[in-house]
Amino acid sequence: MEKVKKNTTKGYKVKTIVIDAGHGGRDPGTLGKRTKEKDITLRVALELGRIIKRNMPKVKIIYTRTTDKFVELYRRAEIANQAKADLFISIHCNAAPKKSRNRAKAHGAETYIMGNHVSEANLAIAQRENAAIFLEKNYKKNYGGFNPNSPQSYILLSMNQQVHMKHSLSLARKIDWEIKNRVRRHTRGVKQAGFYVLARTAMPSVLVELGFLSNLAEERYLKGALGQIYMASAIYRAFRAYKKELEAQ
Repeated sequence: MEKVKKNTTKGYKVKTIVIDAGHGGRDPGTLGKRTKEKDITLRVALELGRIIKRNMPKVKIIYTRTTDKFVELYRRAEIANQAKADLFISIHCNAAPKKSRNRAKAHGAETYIMGNHVSEANLAIAQRENAAIFLEKNYKKNYGGFNPNSPQSYILLSMNQQVHMKHSLSLARKIDWEIKNRVRRHTRGVKQAGFYVLARTAMPSVLVELGFLSNLAEERYLKGALGQIYMASAIYRAFRAYKKELEAQ
């Protein structure tokens, strides 16, 4: 596991974390045979918050949503920025393209940070998650012309978050390590993509794709309470290690 270099700011503390349950309300996210992404992300987000509160009572936890309601993408980042949060964790579920030959076989967790797409697959995932803005009434006004379907729109997004890249990457690698080595689930590594919600947060941020709902076995695991607890616990342990090393003097 990669260690965070000691913070040069004396007495620095990770005091506030924003936990973002992806999708919600009229935006179900990706759909499995028996599940909706919005339901799984909310349960894992709330479980993560409970674990942090139980073990780190001094850490302030802010949720972008605690019920099945629609929250605009810009508002999710706005919540974190207005709270002057020290960390932003967004939780999602994946799905292979419907026309993909390996749709039923694709599986594994992925952890993303803001950056260049590197591959068409990464771009496709970012486009799918960013497409939630089309469900908003004034999306053209809210996003200043940003179009999830336009590759050109991602050029400006990729310029954001560079100042937080090191810490975002460190946390992402820790999450990947915990899921792979503690929970013993397959992971597809740490990746970069142009997620709007990551680009607009003024703090280190990561987006976790828990697994593929297009894979029946993985959907079954993520639907179950035990699977949700294990995944939330993995993210918590990564956060704990990140916090400890960042605050070390």
